[in-house]
Amino acid sequence: MTARVEERRTTLRVEQRSAIGTFRRGLALSPEFRVGLPVTLLLAVLATLGKVIVPIAVQQVIDRGLRGATPDMPFIRNAVLLCAVAVLLTALCGYLMNVRLYRSTESGLASLRGKGFRHVHDLSVLTQNTERRGALVSRVTSDVDQISTFMQWGGLMVLISCGQLLVASVLMAVYSWQLALLVWACFLPLVVVLPRFQRWVAGAYTEVRERTGDMLSAISESVVGSAVIRAYGSEDRTARRIDEAVNAQRNAQTRAQKIVAFTFPITELVGAAAIAGVVLLGVQLGIGGTITAGRLVAFLFLITLFISPLQTATEVLNDAQNAVAGWRRVLGVLDTPADVADPVGGVTLPRGSITVSFQDVGFSYPDGPPVLHEVSVDIAPRTRVAVVGETGSGKTTFAKLLTRLMDPTAGRVVVDGVDLRKVKFSSLRERIVMVPQDGFLFDGTLAHNIRYGRPSATDDDIDLAMTELGLTDWLQGLPAGLATPVGQRGESLSAGERQLVALARAYLADPDLLLLDEATSAVDPATEVRLARALDGVTRGRTAVSIAHRLSTAQAADEVLVFEHGRVVQRGPHAELVRQDGVYADLYASWTSAARTS
Repeated sequence: MTARVEERRTTLRVEQRSAIGTFRRGLALSPEFRVGLPVTLLLAVLATLGKVIVPIAVQQVIDRGLRGATPDMPFIRNAVLLCAVAVLLTALCGYLMNVRLYRSTESGLASLRGKGFRHVHDLSVLTQNTERRGALVSRVTSDVDQISTFMQWGGLMVLISCGQLLVASVLMAVYSWQLALLVWACFLPLVVVLPRFQRWVAGAYTEVRERTGDMLSAISESVVGSAVIRAYGSEDRTARRIDEAVNAQRNAQTRAQKIVAFTFPITELVGAAAIAGVVLLGVQLGIGGTITAGRLVAFLFLITLFISPLQTATEVLNDAQNAVAGWRRVLGVLDTPADVADPVGGVTLPRGSITVSFQDVGFSYPDGPPVLHEVSVDIAPRTRVAVVGETGSGKTTFAKLLTRLMDPTAGRVVVDGVDLRKVKFSSLRERIVMVPQDGFLFDGTLAHNIRYGRPSATDDDIDLAMTELGLTDWLQGLPAGLATPVGQRGESLSAGERQLVALARAYLADPDLLLLDEATSAVDPATEVRLARALDGVTRGRTAVSIAHRLSTAQAADEVLVFEHGRVVQRGPHAELVRQDGVYADLYASWTSAARTS
């Protein structure tokens, strides 16, 4: 079963979870939502009770203040003043409820977003590659924003609306149980149909969130790859692709809105029918002496309080389904197992010289043939090993297994006698550092990027590292030295300069084993000389494994591992291998031929 299929099944299981179950699971993941909830609910109750002050005051004024031939002005005045005070207190309760609700929801959503981002980082490279980066980012940004919108507005309306419905229903029953039954009977069909309608809306908004993820993915990819787009003159094709994603999101949103908007006129019609029925029946009851004029007028006010939550339910349902769909997508990320996880009670390895052993290691990508076959290799401490082979021979997979970006599907990788899967991540990342091929840099200064390997390092530490690597002359040639901004993804520097910065970052981290993924693959000859000098300083005194596409890297190594079709077919020093017939001799011939023609 592939990771993609398993992820899809996990997503489907999450999507099939009921809306109540989704909210319950989401609230469990963010306990901050429940902090101070009893007080917030109490304020909501008080704010809701305040809404019935006006109907009660109207009823009392009509039935008592206007009962005699002469209006009882003192009573009316006191009733109005009491009503005003109650309304002010209600407004204060509403304000305090809002503040508390916003504070708790922001804390809960921040916690949820943080858990989502951390879990994304816990996923293996293989799992991350099964979904587009933009879609992953969408799940923990815009999807959480949808939850925020509902929790801060829709959630508030749910609290107030439920209380308002309950209070209005009780007071209507007190004033006239016959009229109350009439109103409830009018709205009963909506209550019966609502669950089926809710499932319909849920499917529509799940589609909206998926299309939003696709749109963000397409846009972010086009921004990151803008240089390639311009180089190949594919602006129009890219624009069409983005337009398609935007239009798909718009169409999904429009379909969902149409479904939700269908409820509003129905509620209006049912509300109008209820008011008409109350007027007709109320007059008959009034003639019979069953209900007073004041109670009938107050009842009509109460109908408005009863209907308004049902009318705003259209917007609340809209936000609720958006939030449920967003929460399901966030839960889909959190429910994806971290297949390369930090072991509980893992081993912390002491610093010092490091030994590595691949023991019958095999690896297969999901639904693909094996790319490594029973690889058994021992790497002695403080040796420089070059890994060579044709494209697709298994070199990069070997490197990812060594740094535990992935785990083998067969056999095991052992470091200092301990299975790599039992080593704590903190200890592993301290002892083994990888310099990737692209030399990724973060937006900031040169010092910020070099210090990334050791946050506590001072500028003097960085200067010393650059001197030891022989990079002082290059550093002095930059506009602002260590304060030089590198731009997003390091785009202010050349590919070779980015590699130099990545190398200095790794050197400052001071690992026991350094893995270099084609460190000289994208540099000009002058930078290659500078990089070779820096590499000599970085690898001195520590174990170094280099994935090499250049002859100079293999020549400088103590030992060369030659991969072919996922197997180690040759190993030994460069001078020895070059004299043997085999894969390495063919690679050497290709390198020397390319060097003569360049």
